[in-house]
Amino acid sequence: MRLMMAGIVLLSALTMQAQEGGISSDKLLDTVPAPEPIFLPHPTPDLWSSYNLTGIPDSTLLSDTIVQELAPPALTDSMLWSSLYLDELQEEGALTIIGTGDIMLGTSWPSESYLPPGKDCSPILRPVHHVLQSGDLLFGNLEGVFCSEGGTPKRCKDLTKCYVFRMPDHFLDCILEAGYDVLSVANNHVNDFGPAGRASTAAMLDSADVAYAGFATHPWTLFEKEGVTYGFAAFAPNRGTMDLLDYDRAAEITAILDSMADVVIISFHGGAEGKDHQHVLRGNEEYLGANRGNVYHFAHRVVDAGADVVFGHGPHVTRAVELYRDRLICYSLGNFATYRRFNLRGPNGIAPIVKVKVDSEGNFMQGEVISIYQPGEGGPMIDPAGRASAKLKALTEFDFPDQELVVDSDGILWKR
Repeated sequence: MRLMMAGIVLLSALTMQAQEGGISSDKLLDTVPAPEPIFLPHPTPDLWSSYNLTGIPDSTLLSDTIVQELAPPALTDSMLWSSLYLDELQEEGALTIIGTGDIMLGTSWPSESYLPPGKDCSPILRPVHHVLQSGDLLFGNLEGVFCSEGGTPKRCKDLTKCYVFRMPDHFLDCILEAGYDVLSVANNHVNDFGPAGRASTAAMLDSADVAYAGFATHPWTLFEKEGVTYGFAAFAPNRGTMDLLDYDRAAEITAILDSMADVVIISFHGGAEGKDHQHVLRGNEEYLGANRGNVYHFAHRVVDAGADVVFGHGPHVTRAVELYRDRLICYSLGNFATYRRFNLRGPNGIAPIVKVKVDSEGNFMQGEVISIYQPGEGGPMIDPAGRASAKLKALTEFDFPDQELVVDSDGILWKR
C-alpha cells in the first residue's frame, strides 16, 4: 500500500507539471427527467503514413500535431513499466477487467471471399493473446452472428454498401482461444440473419458456456469466475436488443444486478459513427436518420444505479473515458478485430484495449490503455506508435477537462 501511494503521489506530481488546461465543449446538456423506475420481470511498417492520420480529426476536432506529440515514439520499456506498476497495485479482492471493442472475424455473406484464408480465424487474434489473457475477466462486443447456415439475410439494395455479417460457427473457437468470458450481443448487426441468426448465436454461446447479454430475450446475465460473481447487461437502439433509449429500464436492470453481483459491468452500443463523431455529446446523437441515444446520460444513469464499469462501442472510433463516482466509463472502444468489410482508414483503424483495475467494491483503482491497429484486411496488432492511447488522452482532456481521471502519456489511467 505504501508503494502504491508513493507511486500515485509521484505520478500526480509529474503530471501536474506537464498538464495543460483543456477546453470544455459547448454542447448543450440534455436534461432528461428521471421518472420512477418501471417494474421489470426477472428474465429467464510506416505505421503513421499507412493509416492516413490526416484523416483522424477535421477542423472541428483535434489537430494532428497534438495527436502526434502525444504519441510515444516507440514502445521501448514504457509498456513494461506500466504493467509492473499495475502489479504493484495488487490488493486483496482487486480485479483487472479488460475491455475490447467490435469483433467480426470474417463473414461468409455475400461471399466466402470475405473470410480469412483457409476459413481460419485463429491468426487474427493471436498477436494480442498475451494482452487479452493478462486480466481476471475479458469483455468484447460481438458484431454479428454465428450462423453457418439458415436464417434470412437482411435486404440490401446494394451489397457493396450494405453490410451483412455471418460468421461460421467454428469461428467461436477463436473467441474461446483468446479467453473471452463475456460478450455483448446488443448491436446493429445481431439482426443481419433475423431471429434464426440470433437463436443460432445464443445456442452457440450457451454450448460454449460464454456469458452474454443484450438480446431482448436475454437482457442480462449472472456468472461466476474464480469466486467472483459478475452481473452483465448490454443495450443498443436496435430491434431485437435491449433498448438503449429506455434509460429507466436500463437503470432498473442495473439495480437488479447490483443487488446480486459483486461487480456489475454494463455495455452499450450507441452514438453516431465515424471520424466526424469522436466527441462525447451531452445530448441525443443521430446517425442516418436514427436516434443513436444520449450515451452520456445513459452511462451516468447506470452508474447511479450500481454499475462498476461501463464499456461503450458503436461509433467505430475511439472516444474519451470518464471517471464518474469512482467508476470508469469508456465511451467507445472502436474497431478491435474486424476482418474485411470494415472501414479501417484513419481513426477507424486504431483502437484501445482498456485494462481497468477495481477494488472489491468496484471502485476504480487504476487502468491501462494498450494501443492496437489493424493493418491490411484487419486484425489487431500492438501499435508501437501508441496512436489509440494518444487519441484517447487528447479526447479525454478535451471532452472532460475538469474530471479527476488522468490519462498520462504512457497510457496509464489514474485518479488525481
